[in-house]
Amino acid sequence: MTISAIRSEPLVEGLNVAELAAEAMYREVILTPKPGLVDRHNNGSHTDMNMKLFMSSIAAIAPWFALFVSKGMQTARQEPGQTLRAIRPIGLACEQAMFRATGGINTHKGGIFSLGLLCSAAGRLQGKGEAIDRSALCREMSLICAGMVSRELKQHGDAKTKGEQLFRDHGFTGARGEAESGFVTIRHYGLPAWEKAIRSGYSPEESLLRVLLSLIAHNPDTNILSRGGLDGLRYARRYAARLLRIKHLTGNRFRQALFNMDKAFIARNLSPGGSADLLAVTWLLSRFPA
Repeated sequence: MTISAIRSEPLVEGLNVAELAAEAMYREVILTPKPGLVDRHNNGSHTDMNMKLFMSSIAAIAPWFALFVSKGMQTARQEPGQTLRAIRPIGLACEQAMFRATGGINTHKGGIFSLGLLCSAAGRLQGKGEAIDRSALCREMSLICAGMVSRELKQHGDAKTKGEQLFRDHGFTGARGEAESGFVTIRHYGLPAWEKAIRSGYSPEESLLRVLLSLIAHNPDTNILSRGGLDGLRYARRYAARLLRIKHLTGNRFRQALFNMDKAFIARNLSPGGSADLLAVTWLLSRFPA
């Protein structure tokens, strides 16, 4: 997989959304330092994951994104819920490819969910001959996922997944709620943080790190919640928000602050995996016109 340099400008016509989805995964994992997450410096709060494993996972997942786009195009003239039903087998097969590449370790299940849906939304827009921009992609995503939280989280009976259990215990809707909302956290916090950082003259890498802090500060991250409970989630959100409020925290001082945050998260076994998934989606959406 050929990865181009980080671009701060919007997507130029002709770039393929499936290729960008794979690149978004790559950009997320190499970004360093990321508190509690696997990056080029360390494995964060994870004892079963490392950079090499993530690269193998991305290589296994990347070819499937074109199938999400294609299925979105094929079902573009059908009601949005039909697209969701049509891509489920692709998503499950993609997950199995990931698990084969990682020896059963869940490196990117959340990324497959979010980026796969986004690719399908792009396919639907292309199939209908509509312009593909950030607003259209998020709107189409919301239509595809309409009713998902009610169907999959508010059902009766015993909770079968970690996401269902966290919803029962705390009311957090996780990745499903974010998808059904058309990425409300990204629209309200991720993309504005990106635009502000780029306008302020930060490098694309430092801009992405600031996006990650903004997402951690505002996202009810169920990965953190599952590891550290409500106290861990409050701690992580306060920590990220405090760093964002410090004036003139840039360059080496900013990176050192993130290394310190990484140590603090590792000590508490916290990993903002949900925010990392949203970071990848934010990067992809930033390639498109606003």
